Amino acid sequence: MRAFTRLTGPVLALPEENIDTDQIIPGRFLTATRFEGLGDYLFADWRLGDNGQPRPDCALNEPRAAHSPILVAGRNFGCGSSREHAPFALMDFGFRVVISSEIADIFRNNSQNIGLLPIVVSDEQHQRLLALDGEAVTVDLEECTITLPGQQGVYTFEIDGFARHCLLRGMDRLDFLLANEAAIIEHEEHR
Repeated sequence: MRAFTRLTGPVLALPEENIDTDQIIPGRFLTATRFEGLGDYLFADWRLGDNGQPRPDCALNEPRAAHSPILVAGRNFGCGSSREHAPFALMDFGFRVVISSEIADIFRNNSQNIGLLPIVVSDEQHQRLLALDGEAVTVDLEECTITLPGQQGVYTFEIDGFARHCLLRGMDRLDFLLANEAAIIEHEEHR
């Protein structure tokens, strides 16, 4: 897992609300035993027509989508099933950050564990970020800030301390346990 400290890049806005994990990665693509390549199926039912060709009216098919590491999504993002394929598909497509005014708990936990940073902001901040579609913002995990372009402002966000610790170091939960194996063994021996 790659460490996440700071990222500057253009926003891709998907303002639709209640985007569930089946929309993010439809169930028919969950047969893979590896997560690489799942980005090809991200929002497949939105991006591709019945003939399998890209839909020209989908923002995810625009060339700029390939260069937008920050997704600002509608309220209640990642709801539905707990499939861990959803954050992997977003990462494989090129997103490193998902921002919304509400993100489902299981999706948020799955995201943090693979290096995708989920950020929840206020409704007002969310609306302002959606309006920045195509503009670059800076997300700083060390400072827990989102810096808007020009002099438009800086937003702070909260994240679970353990998740922040692991993301900053590029560690998942297993990596964290293995890094602390000696302390765990010592603790267990003295219980």
